[in-house]
Amino acid sequence: MGRKFGDRRDGTLLRDIDSMHLFMPLIYPNRCDNEAFIAERIDLTNINRYLEQKNTGNPEYKYNLFQIMVTAMLKTITLRPRMNYFIANKNMYQRNEVSAAFTIKKIFSDQGGEALAFIHARPEDNFDTIHNEIYRQVSYCRSDNKDSSTASMDAVQKLPRFLMKPIGFGARFLDRHGWMPKTVIATDPYYSSVVLTNLGSIKLHAGYHHLTNWGTTSVFCAIGERKKRPFYSEDGSTEMRDSVDLGLTIDERIADGYYYSKTIRLLKTILENPELLEKPLSEKVEY
Repeated sequence: MGRKFGDRRDGTLLRDIDSMHLFMPLIYPNRCDNEAFIAERIDLTNINRYLEQKNTGNPEYKYNLFQIMVTAMLKTITLRPRMNYFIANKNMYQRNEVSAAFTIKKIFSDQGGEALAFIHARPEDNFDTIHNEIYRQVSYCRSDNKDSSTASMDAVQKLPRFLMKPIGFGARFLDRHGWMPKTVIATDPYYSSVVLTNLGSIKLHAGYHHLTNWGTTSVFCAIGERKKRPFYSEDGSTEMRDSVDLGLTIDERIADGYYYSKTIRLLKTILENPELLEKPLSEKVEY
């Protein structure tokens, strides 16, 4: 089926939604005014065991926790399609693909530059294919190559200052109406289904991170530092286990609390049973 009137190049207009979700964007038009924050702690016992098994053959690019988080978020959004809704220009859309974006530090120093990685997922993808794509993206981003978004910003930076505000106004107009060039949509992280940040890699705790009114991203995932923390059993006993905290910021207009609750339950089920990531992203999970 081709695009209909009202569709965007990156999303399909949702024409059959309930009245509450139709009116919410009209009353609350800004994404940053509609953020819901969810904090979760993940027991890494099974993930550690799984990663040890995956790295037994000493692959050139090691399997790691961040790759699991990216794949788990992609699978969760694939199986919970409302998490892939977004609101733009006071209308609600279904994104045309499932994607994840994150920033890569080229060199770990105060002066080290950053580059963007963007994963375009397919229903048949699994942990191995996502691992390989992340490897390709990391290798590309850590070279001197630049994605189109970074290259465009670098080009604008060279213009006289008095031209920058009109260019910014024009960019926001194109963004609001879904007319941004495909090259920008394909590489700008805030046009992805989910943006992830690996704060644990720089020894920071997971916490709240805002969404943006620019772009279309409705989900932001912050991954904190892994460390041993107490877990409590039903009998009141405690056990110290390796764990990681997640901070999820979500546009509350795209679904309701019950839908979010089931989505988090699915995400935790996947992370506590990482072998599920061996299956295609589109294969259903009992939870």
